Amino acid sequence: MLMLCALILLLSIAAGLWRVLRGPTRADRLLAVQLLGTSGTAILLVLAEAAGQPALLDVALLLALLAAVVSIALVQLLRRRDA
Repeated sequence: MLMLCALILLLSIAAGLWRVLRGPTRADRLLAVQLLGTSGTAILLVLAEAAGQPALLDVALLLALLAAVVSIALVQLLRRRDA
């Protein structure tokens, strides 16, 4: 079951990378970056469960926090470029 979850998450990351590279709009790219952060967090949570390492839970929490901060920073950057 964990392997299936990991495979689905890896496919989600591949789709996100495709959208970051192909666009077509900046909003699409921004949402894809958020998807990468969310999927990376989920992969770390699956790895923590599979390996039995609770330290990965802390890393997943940190990645989720950084992904949110990066999304906010990108929105602010896009707003300044449009103005």
